[in-house]
Amino acid sequence: MDMNAYERHMMEMTRGMRQELVNEGFRELTTAEEVHEVMNGMKGTALVVINSVCGCAAGLARPAVREALNKAENKPTHLWTVFAGQDREATEAMREYFTEVPPSSPSIALLKDGKLAYFIPREQIENYEMEQIETHLSDVLAQFVE
Repeated sequence: MDMNAYERHMMEMTRGMRQELVNEGFRELTTAEEVHEVMNGMKGTALVVINSVCGCAAGLARPAVREALNKAENKPTHLWTVFAGQDREATEAMREYFTEVPPSSPSIALLKDGKLAYFIPREQIENYEMEQIETHLSDVLAQFVE
């Protein structure tokens, strides 16, 4: 991938933000091809985090996802993440699979057999405490993940 100076700077700046989810077992999808590959015939459940550089992703969304997954009795079959504003093609490709909700980042989507089962948009992240988001996501996981 041929990157200009700005793209290299942004990639370096977001490395830790990306790694935070990768360290929890998320597969980072950086191209549209990767997104379509995993979504083609997808079975089971997938937790998809639309990651972002904003403070509500850093202080709320990623920590809430981490805590909810650590406490979950049943974990999704797949854990995927795309990075809004950075991996634009991958983010746009993932959003094609849940067109019934407007684009939002950060956000958290739960997919079941390739279909959107539940969506937590930015509006349900940025004005809440991390513990509230964690509880919300924990309830979603308990309801949809077997």
